[in-house]
Amino acid sequence: MPTNLPPEAKDKWALVESARNPREKIIRMQEFLSVVPKHKGTMKLRGRIKKKMAVLRKEMEERKQKRTGRSGPKLFIEKEGAAQVALLGLTNVGKSCLLSTVTNSAVTVSHIAYTTRQPEPGVLYFEDMQLQIIEAPALMEGSADGRAWGLQSIGIARNADGIILMVDLSSDPVSQIKLILSELEKARVLINKPKGRVDINRRYMGAGLRLILIGKILDGNVQNVKSLLKSYRIGDAMVKITGEVTLDEIEDSIFESTVYKPAVLIANKLDEDVAKENLKKLEKFVAGRIPIVPVSCEKKQGLTNIGKTLFRTLDLIRIYTKEPGTRQHSKRPFTLKRGATVVDLAKNIHTDFERDFAFARVWAKRLKFSPQKVGLSFILDDGDIVEIHIN
Repeated sequence: MPTNLPPEAKDKWALVESARNPREKIIRMQEFLSVVPKHKGTMKLRGRIKKKMAVLRKEMEERKQKRTGRSGPKLFIEKEGAAQVALLGLTNVGKSCLLSTVTNSAVTVSHIAYTTRQPEPGVLYFEDMQLQIIEAPALMEGSADGRAWGLQSIGIARNADGIILMVDLSSDPVSQIKLILSELEKARVLINKPKGRVDINRRYMGAGLRLILIGKILDGNVQNVKSLLKSYRIGDAMVKITGEVTLDEIEDSIFESTVYKPAVLIANKLDEDVAKENLKKLEKFVAGRIPIVPVSCEKKQGLTNIGKTLFRTLDLIRIYTKEPGTRQHSKRPFTLKRGATVVDLAKNIHTDFERDFAFARVWAKRLKFSPQKVGLSFILDDGDIVEIHIN
């Protein structure tokens, strides 16, 4: 945790936050590191800042390649479909085989190690929705510290809506998943919901500091948090604290937030002789923390379970819309997160719908009477049909 930083270092970090382009940010980060004391308490902080600098350098190189017309590996893929899912795993576990089998991707499938050197996208069709799957370059020990293309793969995971963790049942799957989870944890990507979370969203100058506390600060109070933020020259931001957190965790989030990504574990090569025994070991280790989908990519076994498991794990719902005066609802649904309300749907349809909203009618099996007239705060569920009326 970043503790006992001198005022000079905090001032330098304020300059990092105000930097306007990647090149300036890198320079400011170098200045920040030059005044951060080198001791055990700052090791993780220094490591994270160096990784952020490496990501910025890659972004600059990518922009340079675009300007000169040269093609290079993309750091991120633009999101498409209902959700974007990062496909992670060690080399030769069958990620490319899976992508080519369950999506429309023409990715190269090879038994040669580390064939995939850049993110490869594909679309998985599940019922009446589409899920975008991005195969990331293989993880290895040291990926979170920048080894090979590790930062690129971790970046894809941080940007995605969820993660597929893939292991090979023909060898020790427990050691594989341990390595993957270790690298993700070092990069502050969690697959199990943390006890607490801190989100700091910078706002325009003069907006002031707004603190939303939905939970508990274990070793302090709201005034302590405001003083901590003020010491880093953070005066214009929306800070949301949920669950149980410490002041150290709040300070940590100033430099890089911890992200939670729901995950599905795909255990490949189910057709191998040792697969069933290794699957039992994997299930014992996971202990229900992650849903497991056993498959054989080559034999095409278990693949139909992937879509519905992802849909359930990502906590998605499908909402169908109907125009007033028509009988049929739309064939293509809007996909929202579970717990979404009519206002979330309205925003997805058109930016003016929230402002001009009058009322909505909802058709749903769970309702005693359908349609039911509702307002913006009505909570939607999977399969609902909604008709929005505007003024």
